[in-house]
Order: sequence, then C-alpha cells, then structure tokens
Amino acid sequence: MIEIIAQALGYIASILLAISLMVNNDLKFRWLNTFGCLAFICYGILIHAFPVILTNTLLLLINMYYLIKIYRATENFDLLEFEQVKDDRLLGKFLSFYKADIHAYFPDYIPTDTGKRVSFVVLRDIVIANIFVAELGDNGIAEVKINYTVPKYRDYKVGKFIFEQEKKFLLSRGVSSLQYSNVHHPNHRAFIEKMGFTKNPEEGDNGYFKKL
Repeated sequence: MIEIIAQALGYIASILLAISLMVNNDLKFRWLNTFGCLAFICYGILIHAFPVILTNTLLLLINMYYLIKIYRATENFDLLEFEQVKDDRLLGKFLSFYKADIHAYFPDYIPTDTGKRVSFVVLRDIVIANIFVAELGDNGIAEVKINYTVPKYRDYKVGKFIFEQEKKFLLSRGVSSLQYSNVHHPNHRAFIEKMGFTKNPEEGDNGYFKKL
C-alpha cells in the first residue's frame, strides 16, 4: 500500500513541476512548484530517500521566499484614458502583439471609436497590463467589449484595481453597472465571478452583471 501511495505521489509531483514550467505567470509558477515540492518531500519520506527530501525542502524554501516577496511587493497602478484606438500607435501595437490571445478571450471585439465609450488602459509599473473598453448606454449600463489583461499579470490585482480602487472613476463617467453579454473563455468567466459579477437572467447563460 505504501509503495502505491509513494508511486502516486511521485507521479503527481512530476506532473505539477512539469506544468509549473509551462505557465507564464510568476505566481502560478511558484504555487505549482511549491505543491510539487511538497509532494516530492512526502514521496521521499515514504521511500526513505534523504537526497530527495533535502533537495525539495530547499526548493520549497526558495519558493516560499519568492511567494512572500510577490505578496508583499508594492506595485504602482495607474489608469490612463484614451479616445481614438485607431490613431494610437502604441495601442495598435499592443492589440497586434496580443491579437491571438485577445481573440481567444474576446473574439467579438472589433476596435472602433464610435458611440459613447469608457476606454482606458491600466499601467502596472508603467507597463500596459490591461485594456478596457465598455460601451455606455443612456441608462448607465456599460457593456464590456474588452477587458483584456496580459498573461503575466493575471493575478487578480488588475481586476481589483479597476473594480474596487477605481470604482469612483467608473461612477464619474456615468457607469452605474457593468455587464457582459458573452463570456467566451472559462478562465475569464472564473475571473469575473471572482470580481463579483453574477449571472444576468436577461442575458442567458453567458450574461454577467455587476452593480457598482
């Protein structure tokens, strides 16, 4: 029985470490690597392999150090409005560079400057981390067209900055509530639910709604 458990832990640890090497988010990498190290430590204890225990204990401590560093890090967030997408060369390059990933999350998004909109980018330590565009109706409901965060910064901090810290900014622009008519990517669905969006009965299964 112990041999079966040890073998299972060895496989689980190997899978977790392999997955951690494939993610492009520092926080996810550290957590996956941490769980992989813990599994390998348990594996080493069961088979009495001291080198395995020692190596993974050291790696676990390194991961914990960087996790603490990540959570304690103070970053500078800023919001910068824009008006014309087509005339902004920097935004054009940003949208072009992340075109494939944007299409996976927002396949219906077409850059346009028509209509009443709330449009801005979120800067994270002076780097563009997010682009947000919502079409604002006369009733104060803003239909989100794109709320795209680059893979490196998908740790919920950008979302909290927009929906919590900059709530007054959205209200000042006439936004009383935000809604999504379609949520195409499961990761994005998990994100907006984490941010407090709830299902909107009027929009069907893919519709989400948030009152500010």
